[in-house]
Amino acid sequence: MLSYISANDRFHAQPVAWLNSYHLFSFASYYDPKNMHFGPLRVFNDDTVAAKSGFPQHPHHEMEIVSIVLEGEITHEDTMGNKTTIKAGEVQRMTAGTGLAHSEMNQQDEPLKFYQLWFIPNQKGLAPSYEQKEIDFLDLKNELVPLVSGQKVLEDVVYINSNSSVYWSNLRADKELEFKTFPIRLTFVYVREGAIFINGTRLGPGDQARMTDEHVIHFRAEQDAQFILVDLPAAEANY
Repeated sequence: MLSYISANDRFHAQPVAWLNSYHLFSFASYYDPKNMHFGPLRVFNDDTVAAKSGFPQHPHHEMEIVSIVLEGEITHEDTMGNKTTIKAGEVQRMTAGTGLAHSEMNQQDEPLKFYQLWFIPNQKGLAPSYEQKEIDFLDLKNELVPLVSGQKVLEDVVYINSNSSVYWSNLRADKELEFKTFPIRLTFVYVREGAIFINGTRLGPGDQARMTDEHVIHFRAEQDAQFILVDLPAAEANY
């Protein structure tokens, strides 16, 4: 079953002048008890941060936090001692676990655009940890590129403490892809640009599809498109 969510139904937040954000799940000032998570995917924010600004140091705990940089770069600093730069085409994961604090700044002269996803971890009380990897997913065409996974079958990805995986695709017009899954899994798709058909349903920029009880998911690009796919367990404790 496919549930379609229009871009117009995203929650648009601009709490400060330098941040333009779309929240796909309840977050901060946005609260909808019917839209708290999809499996262990608890947060998906589509963020644009203005030049010379960003998020000052703030705390997290008991969450797997993934940042996927699409344009610009994040200057990151945390209480684990990491001081890094995450550039477009790179992916970062923080295991907040028992607690950490970090800052995310855009020190460049151009806007920063990135997705941030939070996953409920598969166990509590993990030690905080950090990983960052250059994957160059923005340049690869007509495939599902794995970025993040807690499933051992995928290699050369950023590890996450969740039985979930994140893929990216740049699908050219009229090209097709298939993603094989199981009825015990969930699939989440979010389109960045262009237009695709998913099992016959059309999605444009900012549209979402949340799928359950599927065996095969078929993608066809109506026009050049970029989208993200998140493969998730249907049942996990402590939601």
